Amino acid sequence: MPQGREERSNENESFRASLRVLGEPYEAGGAATEKAMSQYEDILYEVRPEGVARITINRPDRYNAFRGQTVDELIDAFQRAGWDRSIGVIVLTGAGEKAFCTGGDQTAHDGQYDGRGTIGLPVEELQGLIRDVPKPVIARVDGFAIGGGNVLATVCDLTIASDRAQFGQVGPKVGSVDPGFGTAYLARVVGEKKAREIWYMCRRYTAEEARQMGLVNTVVPHAELDAEVDRWCAELLERSPTALSLAKRSFNADTESIRGIASLGMQALSLYYDTDESKEGGIAFREKRKPNFRRYIKSSGSKGE
Repeated sequence: MPQGREERSNENESFRASLRVLGEPYEAGGAATEKAMSQYEDILYEVRPEGVARITINRPDRYNAFRGQTVDELIDAFQRAGWDRSIGVIVLTGAGEKAFCTGGDQTAHDGQYDGRGTIGLPVEELQGLIRDVPKPVIARVDGFAIGGGNVLATVCDLTIASDRAQFGQVGPKVGSVDPGFGTAYLARVVGEKKAREIWYMCRRYTAEEARQMGLVNTVVPHAELDAEVDRWCAELLERSPTALSLAKRSFNADTESIRGIASLGMQALSLYYDTDESKEGGIAFREKRKPNFRRYIKSSGSKGE
C-alpha cells in the first residue's frame, strides 16, 4: 500500500476507534450505552446494534426546551453519529410524551448570548449540521413540536409523528423569529402562503394537518410510533448509504443559499434582541400575560420623529 494511503487508513482507523464506544451494539443498561449517555447532561445518546443512533432531548420537565448547553450537546452528538460509518440512520426525539421540543428555554436566556456566543443560541449551527450529516435524519415527534422544535423537525430529512403531536411557531408572540431555515426553508416545504400563515398567526396544527401541508411524512397512533420509526429505519438501512448521501446533498443543494441568509439574519436579530420590543415578549411569557406589542407601532403623528 502506498505510504500516503496507509497513513490515511491509519488516521481513519484511529478516528473510528475514538468513536467505537459510541458505536458498539446498544443494550439497555449496557456499559457502552452508559458511557455514551454519561457524557451529556441535557440529552441521551444511544446506538442500536443495527446501526441506528437515537438522540433524545432529555429535558421533559421543560417540555424539552433547549438552552445553550442542550444545543452544544446536540451538535456534539450529531457530529459523532454523522461521521461514524457504523451508523446508517439518526433519529432525533424528545424525552417523555408531552413534547418533541418547544424551542429555546425562555427561563434560561433573555434575548442574550448563550452557548458559545452565537446570537441567542447556536441553533443555526445545529440546523446546518442536521442537513450536513451524510445520512437520513428522522424526527420522531410525540407531543409538542413548537417554535424552535418545529424548525428542528422541519430540517430533518423525514418526520414521523404520533396522532397527538402538535406543530407551530410562536416567535412573533414572544419577540423572536428564525430568519433562516425556520422561515425560508419552511416556505419550500409547505409553500409561501402557508409558511407565512404559520409564522404570522402563530397557530397550532394537528399532526394530520401537518401531514396534509407536507410538514410530516406519516402519522400513526401514539402506541405505534416507535414501531413505525423502527420500520422506516429498517428500510433505510437496506438502501445504499452512498446513494442516500448523494441524494441528500442533491436535495440540499437547491436551498444552500438559505445558510448565508440565516447568518445575515442572525446578525440583524442580535440588534433586535437588544430592543425593549423583543424583551417585552420574553418578559410577558415568563409573567404569563399577553405581550403589549402595540406600543411599538408608531402612530401617524410620530412620522419623522
